[in-house]
Amino acid sequence: MRSSIRPPQSETRSRSKYRNSKCEVDGVQFDSRKEAARWGELRTREAAGAIVALRRQVRIPIIVNGTRVCAYVADFVYIAGGRRVVEDVKSAFTRKLPVYRLKKKLLAALGVEINEV
Repeated sequence: MRSSIRPPQSETRSRSKYRNSKCEVDGVQFDSRKEAARWGELRTREAAGAIVALRRQVRIPIIVNGTRVCAYVADFVYIAGGRRVVEDVKSAFTRKLPVYRLKKKLLAALGVEINEV
């Protein structure tokens, strides 16, 4: 399986807030080249049978005391060794954002750990 990573066609070339470069792999758009590369790695692992049920951009609702507080959108979710793995591709800067840190703590309190790549 050979794929090419290329930036999507755009009329304006403004710099993104977090300096990431959106790109496209096999017709699927990603928010960064790092995320696209990770997708390729996970697809290879899935083809080899190391992981199953690979999905991307999975919305996980955060519900506290029966009230929906917000939702977290994970970059990737898959099953490895019989356990659900929630993965997010983050830069050093975006790992420090207050909203991300709060959602990560809320999910941890609900028993969902986020693996940062």
